[in-house]
Parts: sequence; C-alpha cells; structure tokens
Amino acid sequence: MRIKEQRHAFIGCESGYKDSKTVLFGAPFDGTSSYRAGSRFAPSAVRNESAGIETYSPYLDKDLVDSKVFDGGDLELPFGNAAKALKIIENYTAQILKDGKKPLMIGGEHLITLGAFRAVYKAYPNLCVIHFDAHTDLREDYAGEKLSHATVIKRIWEFTGDGRIFQFGIRSGERSEFEWAKKHTFLTKFNFCGLEEAVAEIGERPVYLTIDLDVLDPSEMSGTGTPEAGGVRFTELLQAVNLAAKCNIVACDINELSPPYDTSGASTALACKFIREVLLQL
Repeated sequence: MRIKEQRHAFIGCESGYKDSKTVLFGAPFDGTSSYRAGSRFAPSAVRNESAGIETYSPYLDKDLVDSKVFDGGDLELPFGNAAKALKIIENYTAQILKDGKKPLMIGGEHLITLGAFRAVYKAYPNLCVIHFDAHTDLREDYAGEKLSHATVIKRIWEFTGDGRIFQFGIRSGERSEFEWAKKHTFLTKFNFCGLEEAVAEIGERPVYLTIDLDVLDPSEMSGTGTPEAGGVRFTELLQAVNLAAKCNIVACDINELSPPYDTSGASTALACKFIREVLLQL
C-alpha cells in the first residue's frame, strides 16, 4: 500500500512520511453507531480546528515541532460496509508498522479499533490492550450484528484471550457484560484506580491503547455519540495517559468524537488538545 503525502495536516504534524516516527491518520466511519451518528466527521474536524491550539504542551514541556509526525489524512472508507472498512484500516496500519512507525488513528466510532488492532496483533502476538471508555463494549452482538461499536472489545478478546485486556472508566453496559468481564478482562468501574498496578503487570509487553472520548464526563465532552453521566475529568484522563505511556505503547487510537453534537466547538477543541498530548507521549 502506498502512503500518500498530505498538504493539510494536524498542527505540528507536517513531517514527511519517510522521516516520521509517528503516523496520524483518520478513520471516518460510524456505520454501526446505535444512538447518535456523526463521528465520521471527527478526523477532518480536529485537523481543521487544530490551528486553534499551540504545538507546545505546558503539561509535558514538550513541543510537536520537535517531534516527527506525519499526517496521512483520512482513509476512504465505505459507509455501509463495516467488514470492508475494517480491512482497509488493517492494511493501512500494517503498512505503517512494516515501515517501522507508530500509528495513531483518529475515529470514527469505536469499531474502527478492530481493524487497526488486527494489524498490530499480527506484528506483536503478545499484545496487551489498555481500554479507556464509558462502556464495556463486550456484547456478543448488537441487533444481531457481531461487528459493532458495542462489540469491539469482545472481538478483540477473541484474539488475545484472558488476562491481556485492561479496561478503565467503565460505567455502562449490560449486567451480563460486567459478569463476563469478571472472568475474562481486568475491568475497573468509574475511574482509573488500579492503572498503576496494570502497568506493572503488563511490564515490557507491547500495548495497544484505545481511548473512547466518552470516558470523559459529558460536561466536558458533550460532542460524542453515547454520552454517559459520571465520567472522569480532562486532567484525570491526561494523568492516566501519562501513566499508561510508561508501557511499551506500539499503537493508539482516539475515537467517538461527534462534532455535530457540540455546536459550540468545545468538544472538538478538547479533542485537539488531547491528541496533541497523546502524540507527544508517543
């Protein structure tokens, strides 16, 4: 697969592909969104609005201009074909990994994680997953469909098996999902308690970090497809990412921003700032 050069990039991500260490790209797909669609508009929205933030992070005392990040733009994904969209994402991610770079994917709905994960898992068979989210995403199917934003972590478990998925901030799901998680994943409800222990447990094993922005409280992130009251604060999420970054993170995605549901633009601005922080940690 040929990686195309882009003219319009997320702020501070203007390095050429050859020289980059990290590749940012968008996966604009929300074909299984069950409540409020619109996350397919997120990748282009954060790219457009990133001009409103600085490249420098006072949290980390680092600057994107000192990093080498390539913005690959948005993938062309079929709106109504989840399986095909996932395959396109998988192939693109595989090329990035083959070229010795780290992928950071911007969704889109949470199902997109499965496509990137499959490529990363092939490269790192002992892969662990750290999952920040309001929802368990552990259903066997949703409305009869096995490929859904509500089933994505269950599909990932089918690759990893028990003991390699660490979930935090979870506060919504069916009773059966929480019961299933007790036996098969490490699930922490409501917050990030136990993350430090999880990082120690993972050790040097490679990690895929997947972040659903609805882990944040709707008072800070209203522009998301399935807002859930009782979420964490932005600074808590930053601290959690800083802690998770002690692991060997080999790939990451940030998903479920839905710009149409926050016309003030505040949710998109938050997402831009958060993406900057994650890029600097990678």
